[in-house]
Amino acid sequence: MIASLLALPLCASVAQAQENAVKISGFGTAAATYADEDRAEFARPNQASGSAGDFRTGIDSNLGLQADYTVNDWLSLTAQGLVRKDAEEGYGAELSWAFAKFRISDELSVRVGRVGLPIFMISDYRNVGYANTMLRPPSEVYSQVPFNSVDGADITWRHEFGNTSLTTQFAAGSTKAPVTSFHVRGKDILALNLVAENGPFTLRVGHARTKVTLDDLPSLNTLVGSLRAAGAGYRLPQLTALASEVEAKGDKGTFNSIGLTADWNNFVLQSEFAKRKTETYINDTTSWYVMGGYRIGKFLPYYTRSELKIDSTINNTVPTACPAGFPVACTPTLQALRAGVSRIAVSGVGQGEQTTDTIGVRWDFYKSAALKVQIDRIKPTGSGLFINVKPGFSGPVTVGAVALDFVF
Repeated sequence: MIASLLALPLCASVAQAQENAVKISGFGTAAATYADEDRAEFARPNQASGSAGDFRTGIDSNLGLQADYTVNDWLSLTAQGLVRKDAEEGYGAELSWAFAKFRISDELSVRVGRVGLPIFMISDYRNVGYANTMLRPPSEVYSQVPFNSVDGADITWRHEFGNTSLTTQFAAGSTKAPVTSFHVRGKDILALNLVAENGPFTLRVGHARTKVTLDDLPSLNTLVGSLRAAGAGYRLPQLTALASEVEAKGDKGTFNSIGLTADWNNFVLQSEFAKRKTETYINDTTSWYVMGGYRIGKFLPYYTRSELKIDSTINNTVPTACPAGFPVACTPTLQALRAGVSRIAVSGVGQGEQTTDTIGVRWDFYKSAALKVQIDRIKPTGSGLFINVKPGFSGPVTVGAVALDFVF
């Protein structure tokens, strides 16, 4: 099902390829989203604002255009642009894909340029609403890595073993992604993606690693500088060590995931399980979701359960007070630093815990368009993944959305 859906908007026809024609295709979502809570805003990962007791059109809406040009039987060029709200208040345009594909053989190909980063089950089409059953990918899993693409190269090998098709994809490169008021850089990214397909079943296993750096984050830079100054001034070496840990400058991060999809008879199943680990203040997490649906003619009702848990947080080694004989200002300084480290430990890139129960229905009323209605019941721990949180917020929160997905 997924392969046929993607082939519709994203592949050039044989006749056009023979004529070296440029094939223009695209996809989009027009949606309205409402959250019944005015003390926090519901948004997709990396968005600067969301719904807080009002209808918003920018949370789940986007528009993508793709151009494919076949040079000859072994070389093709692809570029994809995406318009959406991401890390800023208004809509912005981004170049999501821009690569040259070299066909080495029927089984082996290489892409060079800006390619999709293969870290999720639906990495290549996560923004193509029409290709997905759910109205949006579960944030509990898909908020854990802010990178969608990588500037570098990937190599893909596909081979048939009887009735099973095995695809191996390896990507390498670097990237920089905006996250509201700062940027996250990934250097020396290595990602391995293994996909086995047999009839209606698809099993995917992935591993990615990188060196993570956070840029343009004044509050973090101030905290790091204060920790180092206090560590040197009061001769507390643990503060200097903590500053290096909090700084997030070229620190190792890994992301491991496994996913399963099935489209058998009228039953539809999709599930992913993931673990994130870093050597910086960004928390180690475990996340997962399970979606099940049943197709009734052109209607597909579904239910999803998703969860995000923090496995470990940064060890706050700032003492609560200074030993006797230290300057009077020492203890208040340490208390302020300790509070600052605690705030950092529960904020940032996909840091919060939450659980979501989702019900929805998809109606394929046209050959290239689908209407979706989805309701989420989100139970956060603390602020969860909500943004612009005000005092008194606790949840749970009900989020409703209606979306028209289309491809052309």
